[in-house]
Amino acid sequence: MNTLIENITGLKKLNDQVIATDFLIAAKSVVINYSIAITEAYNPEVRLVLKNQLKDVIATHEVISDYMIKKGYYHAYDLKEQYKVDMKVTETTLKLAEKVM
Repeated sequence: MNTLIENITGLKKLNDQVIATDFLIAAKSVVINYSIAITEAYNPEVRLVLKNQLKDVIATHEVISDYMIKKGYYHAYDLKEQYKVDMKVTETTLKLAEKVM
């Protein structure tokens, strides 16, 4: 996106936040899917590979969460603050939708 437009609309920060949020959601989904796959796998070698991959994705989830907390995008332990962040993103999205339509 054009830097001038990003600065005017404030979308650069929002883009970073959206990307990080999508990455975090994807990591959570992968944790769930690996957990299910481990319980379904019969072969011990396959189970070991899946467990190692699960450990890696849990570590990735931690890195993403820490990044988002540090940037103020994610308030895992403060629901009121997280609500404020979510509402700000929602308002920005609605305003952009109005401009497009």
